[in-house]
Amino acid sequence: MRSKELKRGLQPPLIVNIIISTVSIIFLALFLVLPLVVVFGEAFRQGVSVWWGSIAEEESLSALRLTLFVAAIAVPLNLFFGIAASWALAKFDFWGRNLIITLIDLPFAISPIISGLIFILLFGINGWIGPWLIKHNIQIIFAVPGIVLATIFVTFPFVARELIPLMTEQGSEEEQAALTLGANGWQTFLRITLPNIKWGLLYGVILCNARAMGEFGAVSVVSGHIRGETNTLPLQAEILYNEYNFTAAFAVASLLAFLALVTLALKFFVEWKSNKLETV
Repeated sequence: MRSKELKRGLQPPLIVNIIISTVSIIFLALFLVLPLVVVFGEAFRQGVSVWWGSIAEEESLSALRLTLFVAAIAVPLNLFFGIAASWALAKFDFWGRNLIITLIDLPFAISPIISGLIFILLFGINGWIGPWLIKHNIQIIFAVPGIVLATIFVTFPFVARELIPLMTEQGSEEEQAALTLGANGWQTFLRITLPNIKWGLLYGVILCNARAMGEFGAVSVVSGHIRGETNTLPLQAEILYNEYNFTAAFAVASLLAFLALVTLALKFFVEWKSNKLETV
């Protein structure tokens, strides 16, 4: 009874709630709903047939295939890295732990453009490893491998950053109990650790996939903008817009917007499911 009275006393006045809600709705309408309406409106302004014709162009289809291909490589690798890093950092205390956490956060602190330039300095013609790569006929920069590496770099914190606090909060008592009862490492991970982190893991994968498909800065630096070969969907939309082919540009952008909406729906579902399980 006392806690309810305290909670009621901490609630802001009705007028404050109305003001905050109104400002939030206006903000979302201006910066989220309105841009989506504009993108889809411009994409379908000349009809579905024109929209489909823009999407069905070989360069746009190539950009879509490359975007999905890069995400299909980057996300599983980051999934593996995120689980391994989170397990080590949350369950064990060792020298260099804080350094690893700092390195995981590095892509958040560095501009994507700068990260792309780093790969140019490493693997470019005049880079540290570039001459050796050229000698052995290996091309990374201005090719698909460079796009994959840049995407992996800018997306690898997402899974780890979702799992580290979750696994730290859960502790290691259940795993230790399983090991005491005779379970091996894989059995402990599959039957104890993985079920406890599955929703946080899925949440991190969704965010990682969204960033992988929508990454522009780092990919723009290392791709070379080769039509039909190294253009992802964001780069293809930029090229079409710069050429004043607005209908095709917005058609490609609508694909990205649709993928973003699907990602947002999955994110909402995971949050709802996780909160529902916590209240049970």
